[in-house]
Amino acid sequence: MSLIVLYLSSLTVFLVLDMIGITQMIRPIFERHVGHLLADPLRLGPAAGFYAAYVAGLLYFVSVPALNADRPLQALLGGVLIGLMAYGTYEFTNLATLRDWSWNQVIVDTLWGASLTGVTAWAGVLFTRAVT
Repeated sequence: MSLIVLYLSSLTVFLVLDMIGITQMIRPIFERHVGHLLADPLRLGPAAGFYAAYVAGLLYFVSVPALNADRPLQALLGGVLIGLMAYGTYEFTNLATLRDWSWNQVIVDTLWGASLTGVTAWAGVLFTRAVT
C-alpha cells in the first residue's frame, strides 16, 4: 500500500510543479529560442508516458530506498542528482546537436529538472511517511 501512496503522491507533486514550471519558466524560454519546433497542440500521450515512467524510475532508484531508510533528505539529494542527469542529458544533447539550442535553455531546464525531481522525491517520501 505504501508503494501506491508513494507513486501517486510523487506523480501528483511532479505534475503540479512541472505544469507551473513549464508555463511560467520553461515554455517562454523555449519559445524564444526554438519556438518553431514546438508542437501545437502539445502531444499528451508521449508526455503522459514520460511522466509515468520517470516517476517510476525515481521511486526505484531514489524514493523507495529513502523511504525504507526513513531518510527524506536522502530522497531530496538523490532526486536532485537523478534530475541533473536526466534533464542534463536531454539539454546537453540538444545543445550539441541542434542549431538553435541555447545555453539559457540548458541552464534553466537542467536546474529546473534537478529541483523538480529532488522536491518530488522528498515530498513523496514525507507524504507517504505521514499517511502510512
